[in-house]
Amino acid sequence: MPQTLQLKAPAKLNLMLQITGRRENGYHNLQTVFQFIGLYDQLIFHKTPRSIRRIRGNEDIDPQQDLILRAAQLLQLHSGTRLGADISIDKKIPVGGGLGGGSSDAATTLMALNRLWELGLSRRELQQIGLQLGADVPVFIFGQSAWAEGVGEHLEAINLPEPWYLILHPQIFVSTQEIFSSKHLTRDCHPITIRAFLDGSGENVCQTVACKLYPEIQLAINWLSQFSPARMTGTGSCIFAIFDSAEKANIVKSQIPDQWIGYVARGMNINPVASACFESGN
Repeated sequence: MPQTLQLKAPAKLNLMLQITGRRENGYHNLQTVFQFIGLYDQLIFHKTPRSIRRIRGNEDIDPQQDLILRAAQLLQLHSGTRLGADISIDKKIPVGGGLGGGSSDAATTLMALNRLWELGLSRRELQQIGLQLGADVPVFIFGQSAWAEGVGEHLEAINLPEPWYLILHPQIFVSTQEIFSSKHLTRDCHPITIRAFLDGSGENVCQTVACKLYPEIQLAINWLSQFSPARMTGTGSCIFAIFDSAEKANIVKSQIPDQWIGYVARGMNINPVASACFESGN
């Protein structure tokens, strides 16, 4: 069994996001589609016989708020292990952009330490632990592009094309809580089917609210839509568009205004972290 794991935690896109209702506890019932993309945070985990420590990276995040440390501590508590880990991260996925970087890092931590500590927990068990950290964490452990319902925890594998995306980050931090608490948010979408989505139905209802609150997002959508239809991911602020090739995406990327940042990434139906950390069928 390895003592050290070095893993690339991918970002995700929400290809659509609809809200079909609101629960008594304030949470929203969603329909969304997750696809991973080849934009990564790099994490290194080294097993130790002692406490959990953050060695490098995320220095600007309070340790009590760092999802990586919280995930490790939650897994340690759940399993009862006395083992620890030294953890480093090289952060590349923008924070607050709707790309799920923090959730991916948390999921990667759960999967990596499950293996390093030889806990033998199943994907389903880790997904249940991950849900305590955030609604987007389970899909990264699920490990496949997914149709999601509930608060995002009811997952069904979906096979999608794997196009090239140009992701545009307006360099704005969007508060998910602010979007979901807005009185302008549509909360009564008629549920659709997977087939309807594959045939072109579905939208991101958070986009209209985000554009009202942050006009820069609308400017970015308008600019990118000159080249290919653009849409916001999650609660924002990043937007994305599909291109036929990496070359075409990079040509547009080279024209992005200076105040924004662009990333070219391939869509992926499989999370490579889950493939690395689980044996087939686990």
